[in-house]
Amino acid sequence: MTTGTEAPRIALDPLVTDLDAESAALRAAGPLAAVELPGGVPVWAVTHHAEARALLTDPRLVKDINVWGAWQRGEIPADWPLIGLANPGRSMLTADGADHRRLRTLVAQALTPRRVERMRERIEKLTQDLLDALPTDGGTVDLKAAFAYPLPMYVVADLMGIEEARLPRLKVLFERFFSTQTPPAEVVATLTELAQIMTETVAARRAEPGDDLTSALVLASEGGDRLTDEEIVSTLQLMVAAGHETTISLIVNAVVNLSLHPGQRALVLSGEADWSAVVEETLRYSAPTSHVLIRFATEDVPVGDRVIPAGDALIVSYGAIGRDGHAHGPTAGEFDITRETRTRHISFGHGPHTCPGAALSRLEAGVALPALYARFPGLDLAVPAEGLRNKPVVTQNDLFELPVRLNP
Repeated sequence: MTTGTEAPRIALDPLVTDLDAESAALRAAGPLAAVELPGGVPVWAVTHHAEARALLTDPRLVKDINVWGAWQRGEIPADWPLIGLANPGRSMLTADGADHRRLRTLVAQALTPRRVERMRERIEKLTQDLLDALPTDGGTVDLKAAFAYPLPMYVVADLMGIEEARLPRLKVLFERFFSTQTPPAEVVATLTELAQIMTETVAARRAEPGDDLTSALVLASEGGDRLTDEEIVSTLQLMVAAGHETTISLIVNAVVNLSLHPGQRALVLSGEADWSAVVEETLRYSAPTSHVLIRFATEDVPVGDRVIPAGDALIVSYGAIGRDGHAHGPTAGEFDITRETRTRHISFGHGPHTCPGAALSRLEAGVALPALYARFPGLDLAVPAEGLRNKPVVTQNDLFELPVRLNP
C-alpha cells in the first residue's frame, strides 16, 4: 500500500479553471487520491461513491482539528484562506459520536419537516416577485445575480430570523469566507465579523423570539439539555453558509445543464419527465459542493491499495464522486434525467452527516425551476459553455455569473 509521501499529489486549482477535468483526474487516480489544497496543504481525497459512503460513517475519521498532525505541528497558519472550513467553531460540522448526535437532535427539533414545508408559500411568493422583476426585452440577463442568488438568501434570512438589511454585508463576507483568493490579512477579520453578526442575531432572537429557526434553536432542548450560545452561533453560521450557497449552485447548474442538453429540457417541458428528476440528476452530475473539508484519521485507515496515515486529513470530493462509473455505469459522464441511478448520489452527504438543509434546498429548486421555465420556456445561455467561469472556490461548484437570454 502507498502513503502520502509515495503517491504523486494532484494540486487543486485555486482558480477552478476546469472543474470537470480536475474531477476526472481525481477519479482516475483511484478511490483515494493524494491532493494538495491551495496554500500547499497536503490532504487525501475520496473520489469514488462506495468508498465515500464507507468513510463518511467510519469512526476512525473524526472532525476534531486537533487530531490533524499538520495543525499540531503548526504547519497550518491561522490565516490560511480555508481555515474557516476546517475549524469553523463548535457545530455539527466539527462534532463526532454522541456529541454530534446531541447537536443534530437539537437542530432537528428546530428544523422540522413541517417548518420546511411552511416555507413553501414564502418561496413561491419570492420566486414570482423575482421573475416579475426580470427584464423581458430580449437582452442578456445575469440569472444568477437576478434570480438564483437572491431567492435562497431571502429564504435563509426568513428561516433564520436574520434582518434583511444585513444581507448585502453577508454576501461580501461569505464570498471572502469561501474564496481561495482572500488575502491573509482579511481571513481572521472575515471570520470575526461573521461570528459577530451571528452573535447579534442570536442575542436579538433570545430577547425577542419569533417564528424562525434561530429562536427555535435557542428554545430547543433534549432532556433539559440546551444548545450553548457558542453552539447556536456556529450552527447558525454553518446553516446560512450551506443553506444559500448550495441552492444557488443547484439552480444555476440545473439551468446550465438544461441549456446544454436541449433534448433533456424538451423531456421536462413536455411533462415526460418530472422536475424532481432534473434536481436529482443535477445534484449527481454537477454536485453543488465540489469538496467538503475536512476529516482527520485517528489511526491508519486503508482505502483500496492506499492508506490514510494516522493524523492525516481527508476531504470528500463530491464533484468527482457524482460521476463515478462504478455507481452509475458507463454513461456516468452524461446528463440524463431518465437515469435510474440519479437518486443514488450522496451530494448532500451520507448517514448521520447528511445535510440537515437538504429538504429545503430541494424545495427551493423544485419551486424555482418550473416557475422559471413556465415563464421563459425558451431560456438559453447567452454565451458558449466555455464562457462560463467558476469562482475561485474549491469547495463549491459556483459560477461568477450566468448570462442568459430569457426570450432568445
